[in-house]
Amino acid sequence: METLKRNHESREDMETRPTSLFDPRELRQVLGAFVTGVTVITTLDATGTPHGLTANSFSSVSLDPPLVLWSQSLTAPSHPVFRDTDRFAVNILAEDQVAVSNRFARGHSDKFSDYSILPGLGGVPLLEGCAAWLECRKVASYPGGDHVVFLGQVERIERNARQPLVFGGGRYLVAQPHDGGAGATVSGPNIARLQAVRIATRAMADLSDELDETLGLGVWGSHGPTIVRWEESKRPVSENLRTGLVLPVLSSATGLAFAAWLPSELTAAFIESELATTSVLGPDPELPGKLAHIRATGVVRLVATERFAELYGGAISAVSVPVVGPDGAMVLALTAIGSTDGLDTSDGGRLVTGMRRCADSVSRRLATSG
Repeated sequence: METLKRNHESREDMETRPTSLFDPRELRQVLGAFVTGVTVITTLDATGTPHGLTANSFSSVSLDPPLVLWSQSLTAPSHPVFRDTDRFAVNILAEDQVAVSNRFARGHSDKFSDYSILPGLGGVPLLEGCAAWLECRKVASYPGGDHVVFLGQVERIERNARQPLVFGGGRYLVAQPHDGGAGATVSGPNIARLQAVRIATRAMADLSDELDETLGLGVWGSHGPTIVRWEESKRPVSENLRTGLVLPVLSSATGLAFAAWLPSELTAAFIESELATTSVLGPDPELPGKLAHIRATGVVRLVATERFAELYGGAISAVSVPVVGPDGAMVLALTAIGSTDGLDTSDGGRLVTGMRRCADSVSRRLATSG
């Protein structure tokens, strides 16, 4: 009985204690450990004007009937619209739609201007290029503190082959399959490269935050040097940073890194093809010396190159360093790009030093995990 009495008193004490034992910032940091997808919720108001906002509070509820939910702050400018509407659509963003997420996270009234949309059920706008869409009829709403929870019954769905955008820990992430996942059917070399990309992506994101520089991760693909991941600085050299970008071998820092460290039998055909489109007849006599110098210094530097002016809007500078796998062969290129007057390519500068450190760290991790 004494134990029960103590427990009863303990519960009473808990009921009278303040519920806010932590501040909202701490709570956001803890919740940030739960990684989510990113959605844009769209609808129409009574006048037919489209409205939308970025939300990661989306969740599935039931398969039969098909129900989903999302929540919105009571102070959101568009809250009266979503409160009164009968329909909404969940646009699940793809991995290259960070700019779309940022656009709809802002409080501007012109979010839909110059953006391609499709009419959904009831005229609710659907954003093009997403990973998936769910068109819903709102069936209920519930109070949730400083938010309201909207429950919707799904009436139409569509799925794309694109990878979803991911958010966690206060930043955007990329979804990669886990090596130990059940049912994995990819081959050994592809598993190794996926593992390398995943490890390097995390390290590159940290380095980009540390240096505030735009960094790219390159692989040697079937079409040559290919960028599979970008991490933008606060002042990106261009808004035209595309994943899947195939680069030339001889005139990009990423390409020259692969030319220097990959076996020549992998790169020779690409180099010959590029030389055939220039005024150079036959092999470039200066290329072996250039590649030897790159291997000796351990870094590729391009300063004030105009080669990508059409893509980036002007001259850029770039630095690239190799990441090697367990067998000592190059598997990735870590590359930085920036404006010519803003990118420090000096050997002892923070950028080159940080990139060397990052590449070495990833290489060591790959060696121990392989």
